[in-house]
Amino acid sequence: MTKKNIIKEKTFEFAISIIKLTRKLKQNRDFVLADQLLRSWTSIGANIEEAIGGASKKDFISKVIIAHKEARETKYWLRLIEADNPSLGIENYMKEINDIVNITSKIIITSRNNLN
Repeated sequence: MTKKNIIKEKTFEFAISIIKLTRKLKQNRDFVLADQLLRSWTSIGANIEEAIGGASKKDFISKVIIAHKEARETKYWLRLIEADNPSLGIENYMKEINDIVNITSKIIITSRNNLN
């Protein structure tokens, strides 16, 4: 039986909801925010996938660090969207992105500690 990869599953599932949110933003003609959010978000999942297939532990850590930075950027865009349009109900998105920031942070710390 294959072990479940929580961060891989979380980033994929959240990507689907971000796609739906960006569609709502585009319907509201918030094209710039929608595009920025989609770019930063999709980079998180892509870097997690790359990390999983990393050639070395250092490569793995490097990709998770990039995913972590992109998660923090996504959090920034979500905060802007929330400030601009509070009626969109960003609370669940913020909870999810905070979880992902925390998980990637723990992965980085644990991986660095186990590097030697």
